[in-house]
Amino acid sequence: MHSTQSVTVEIDGEVVAESSRPVVLYETGLPVRYYLPPEDVRLELFEGTETRTTCPFKGEASYWTYVGPKGGGAEARPDVVWAYPQPIDGVGDIAGHLSFYDNIAHVVVEGEPPAAG
Repeated sequence: MHSTQSVTVEIDGEVVAESSRPVVLYETGLPVRYYLPPEDVRLELFEGTETRTTCPFKGEASYWTYVGPKGGGAEARPDVVWAYPQPIDGVGDIAGHLSFYDNIAHVVVEGEPPAAG
């Protein structure tokens, strides 16, 4: 569901995304995930990978590695970002939006969350 919460994402102290229009996804047994429009993500800091996974509730995910402002090396954080280019019915709002693994990225959310539906 769409939200007006403010989401800031940092990796290794670098702000990589800022959005006030995330799509919030609640999944049983998993943390709340914030999917951000690609326009709100500094895509130049990432490189697409060949990694693909399939979720029975969302479809096939594509992944990106954080390469940082210097282009990789020790800064690289493999497959830290994912998106569902063509999600299955029921979660179409996340199409093309990016989400971050919060064990690598520092995700700060401000504002009132939408009610889980």
